[in-house]
Amino acid sequence: MPNILFVSYDGMTDPLGQSQVIPYLAGLTRYGYQFTILSCEKPEKYHLHKDHIIKILEPYPIKWVPLFYHKNPPVLSSVFDLMVMKRKARYLHSKEKFDMVHTRSGTPALVGLWMKKKLGVKFLNDIRDFYADSRRDDGSWKETSPIFGRIYKYFKNKEREEIAQSDGMVCLTHKAEKIIKTWPYYKPGATLKVIPCSVDLNLFDPDRIDIDLKKEFEFRLDLDEDDIVFSYLGSIGGWYLINEMMSFFKTINDTIQNSKFLFISPNQHEKIYDAASKAGIPIEKIRVTDAQRNEVPVLLSLSDYSVFFIKSCYSKQASSPTKHGEVMAMGIPVITNSGVGDVADIVKKYNSGIILEKLTRDDYLKTAQFLSKEDPFERNVIREGAKNYFSLENAVNEYRNIYDLILKKMD
Repeated sequence: MPNILFVSYDGMTDPLGQSQVIPYLAGLTRYGYQFTILSCEKPEKYHLHKDHIIKILEPYPIKWVPLFYHKNPPVLSSVFDLMVMKRKARYLHSKEKFDMVHTRSGTPALVGLWMKKKLGVKFLNDIRDFYADSRRDDGSWKETSPIFGRIYKYFKNKEREEIAQSDGMVCLTHKAEKIIKTWPYYKPGATLKVIPCSVDLNLFDPDRIDIDLKKEFEFRLDLDEDDIVFSYLGSIGGWYLINEMMSFFKTINDTIQNSKFLFISPNQHEKIYDAASKAGIPIEKIRVTDAQRNEVPVLLSLSDYSVFFIKSCYSKQASSPTKHGEVMAMGIPVITNSGVGDVADIVKKYNSGIILEKLTRDDYLKTAQFLSKEDPFERNVIREGAKNYFSLENAVNEYRNIYDLILKKMD
């Protein structure tokens, strides 16, 4: 049975670990693979949710080796985490004799590259984002900074080496695939697969919603049957343009009187209310709640539309927002902006929402007027689009193919 080390800087107790790591690996175990997950966990989330993760993993040949993530001091904490991850990876390899290491971008990819060069382990480079460029684009690593400029260059140099040394690569979008193939250090013909962020279609299924729980949420959130609900799913801040989304909803609310804006968000609730207030939105028009993963589909089912605006920049061409597939799987039209991964192409292909080319009041007003007159979207068609594009089963099969391809090269 091939033995794989999966390295992630995201914790399994984080939402992304539970939606974009564990389901994939659990699916791959059906094809004879066994795993050890080496992840960096945020202490507070780990202590709250570790038992839940252990229970999820229990039926599968998946071992979980959690380390603690360190945030401070900046830079030095990341260097420390990398050292600890390498040390633990070496120890685990001495016991387990891994056939392959599968890593995400950034710090985990440094571990994978090191294991390939020093320990001779096959290396699958899962390019979930253009790591260094994303840090530059969000302002964290300014190239003019004496320290962060060097860090940016270091990771860009390592990115070149990771591309050249990997035994296979995965990226999330067709736009990223085209960009990677233009890089001079990409070897023509090298294995590179596009696998977007997938969705568990059994969990995110409008026909499997707990009706009693839905009614409970409607009551708790004080939503009326005739309300037109716009939702936002996920954390705020960072790449997600909360002020622009509030400006959009202000225009919606001025046009559609019975509209509400529901935020399904784990934290920073006061910032959501503050942003609404600054945009001139009455507080009674905003609803904010957090949710366990199994509650998210129920809360989404309260939505007529779902909104997410993301900063458009070079690095975001590699992005596949997890929320996009989850919302589509529920048959809910999305309202979003262009310039992020393959999002606009997907929305247009499956007639699954509205793409705003610019985030201006004129565009907001046109959208509001359009939605006030008609609803041209077919929920069942949107869900079928999600099945076609974001299926977890399809993603697992694609990973199985690339795993088989890499490990057969060992024979």
